Amino acid sequence: MDNLSQKRNALLKKLNQYSGFVRGSINSVCATCNRASCICKKKSSKMAYRLTYKDSQQKTRIVYVPRSKLQKMRKMIANYVKVRKIIEQLVELNIVEFKQGRS
Repeated sequence: MDNLSQKRNALLKKLNQYSGFVRGSINSVCATCNRASCICKKKSSKMAYRLTYKDSQQKTRIVYVPRSKLQKMRKMIANYVKVRKIIEQLVELNIVEFKQGRS
């Protein structure tokens, strides 16, 4: 097994560790009026959280994230960043193999 194949196998093994991932960002809004920049006269410490992402047609989608699942969602977003980096490394590796005539 050559060095490039070993690197690919290592990256694929790493990629397999991050099965739960999602692209997007979490926004907090006022639970009373549902605005991001709340100007309510009532001082509410309650915040609601939502995941904002773009679907395959580049349409913005919003999903409510319960407070109990907020940490899990943040972990899934962090996993997406790691998965994206691994995929970029795999792409570079595949280009090197292609240039060497192995593909």
